[in-house]
Amino acid sequence: LRLLPRQRYLRAERAESSALERKRNVLCCLTTRIMKAEKRLHIDHLVFKVLDACQKGELGPGLQFLSFCCHSVDVLSCVLHLLSQGYLRRQEERPHVLEY
Repeated sequence: LRLLPRQRYLRAERAESSALERKRNVLCCLTTRIMKAEKRLHIDHLVFKVLDACQKGELGPGLQFLSFCCHSVDVLSCVLHLLSQGYLRRQEERPHVLEY
C-alpha cells in the first residue's frame, strides 16, 4: 500500500481562483467608485472608463501595486454582479443607462 503525494494542481487552482477573486473585487470597487462620481452613465461609457483606469493604473488608493489585464468581458461581468446585488440599477425607459 502506497500513499500518493499531494496533488499540486489543487494548490494551483486555489491560487488562481484567489487571484481571479481579487481581480473581480478590484474591478467591482473601481466600477462602484466611478458610478458614485458620475451618478448616471451609459454602460459603454462605464466600461470605457473602467478599462481606461485599469490601463493607466488608476485603481484607487492602495491598489497601484496591482497590475493585471482586464477586458470588457471582465468589466461587464462585474456590472452584472453589481446589478444583481442592487448597487446599480437600469432606467426602465433606457436600459442601457445605469444609475448608482
